Amino acid sequence: MLQQRTLKSLTRAVGVGLHSGQKVELTLRPAAPDTGIVFRRIDLPSPVDIPVCAEAVCDTRMASTISVGGDPGAPKVQTIEHILSACAGLGLDNLYIDITADEVPILDGSAASFVFLLQSAGVELQNAPKRFIRIKKPIEVREGEGRHLKWARLVPYHGWRFSFEIEFDHPALDATGQRVVFDFASGRYKHDIARARTFGFTRDVEMMRSRGLTLGGSMDNAIVIDDYRVLNTDGLRYDDEFVKHKILDAIGDLYIGGHPLLADYTAYKSGHALNNKLLRALLADRTAWELVTFEDEKLAPRGLADLVPAF
Repeated sequence: MLQQRTLKSLTRAVGVGLHSGQKVELTLRPAAPDTGIVFRRIDLPSPVDIPVCAEAVCDTRMASTISVGGDPGAPKVQTIEHILSACAGLGLDNLYIDITADEVPILDGSAASFVFLLQSAGVELQNAPKRFIRIKKPIEVREGEGRHLKWARLVPYHGWRFSFEIEFDHPALDATGQRVVFDFASGRYKHDIARARTFGFTRDVEMMRSRGLTLGGSMDNAIVIDDYRVLNTDGLRYDDEFVKHKILDAIGDLYIGGHPLLADYTAYKSGHALNNKLLRALLADRTAWELVTFEDEKLAPRGLADLVPAF
């Protein structure tokens, strides 16, 4: 039987929220089988649990935000996509995340620090079958027309594969890889995707900060780009870091569904909002998917059955 996974022990991290600029502490704790991933706001007078699910998403501007029941006025947790991407990359099914503010710390702007934290705590197999959402027919969402067109789709696939293409019409981005295909069968999430950082443009900073966004952003946790070039002195971690970060985000956004997908995801200029729209469209059509388990691990897709080795 392909088993569910949680942590062997608890681990902690301290950082600042990218948008709020607030100091925040995370405590990552093991959880029982079938718990799922649950954020717990322990800074409130009475702790509030916010289970991760597609219906809990209440905001997708600049990041994925969840709240109790998806109510924008209820307690929330912002910027969950990077830590969820790390959980997906390590195959973690069950986890409590205690948090002392309303935003996950940005750390270095990628998922690599979360991968390190989770692997430091250790991954433990549990006596319950791991569940996958298997796509049975294509699902697609589209927005805009002409040069403003963006889309994302899921089609059946025995595995979990991501293809993403960007187009920013910017000299610094145009000089890098515009399209990347990543398959979990490679077993290289940690090496090929996790280290890709979020990015932003200096021309947008003043506007976003006036709206209370990116208050914690810096070159320590993001790639910063002016009208012509990357400003970070250490340059890029990958030749195609921008589009790889979009894949990192998409992995986290889709993992909000609660289980890894057996699907081929393809997208053009998609983002958090369109990814959530795609996930909701999928889950709303009960003829388009089914929950499956693998009694025989040998029948599971390569790369989704093996525990990622420790650092």
